Amino acid sequence: MTPTPTATLVARDWAEIQERMLVPLYEAVYDRLEVGPGDRLLGLDCGSGLALLLAAGRGAAATGVEADPARRALARERLLEVVPAPPVGARPYDVLLAFAPSAAALDAALPAVRRGGAVVLADWGPAERCTVPAVLGGGPAPRDLDAAVARAGLTPDGSGRVFCPFGYADVDSAVRGLLSTGLYESSSDPAQVEKELTEALHPYERPDGAVWLPNIFRYVIARVP
Repeated sequence: MTPTPTATLVARDWAEIQERMLVPLYEAVYDRLEVGPGDRLLGLDCGSGLALLLAAGRGAAATGVEADPARRALARERLLEVVPAPPVGARPYDVLLAFAPSAAALDAALPAVRRGGAVVLADWGPAERCTVPAVLGGGPAPRDLDAAVARAGLTPDGSGRVFCPFGYADVDSAVRGLLSTGLYESSSDPAQVEKELTEALHPYERPDGAVWLPNIFRYVIARVP
């Protein structure tokens, strides 16, 4: 499938503006798991692949799963191995990054992880510590990560919280970055959504025009029994 021009632009906004906001989360997880040479990592919904690049920089062999063809194309431009669906058959992976998957997506990916391998889930932290969900008009409710671990039959193995501020050069960049997250895909009036988001961001503008949105993310680590 060839990405539409609009999908390609949104994917590039994700890759060039938004994706880097989650680097503190990626690095915290990799530090916790001591990801390095010899590890094989599978990134579910990997977007344009920044998390994979960071893992590869530590010496791990990283593969991504991304259904969106525009984001998958950008990841491949970075010379990453990215496939449209989780591999089936063997269990070659030591780590599965599945930060905010649906139950079905997680179930489909788990067979690719070896027994004893790590599965990482993450989502927004406490509402009072997250600016972005408030700016997004309430945003989606954070997933119950511990319940997701239990439902998938995984064994809990720790958790943590990471400060992930979303910082943008200006309001336009903030709007483009936030829209690239896909949280507004169900809206029937994109222009109205953009207008409302622009207005909601004004209280977070700094004197130099930059936008600063502090957030806390929570992650959990579980093991495949």
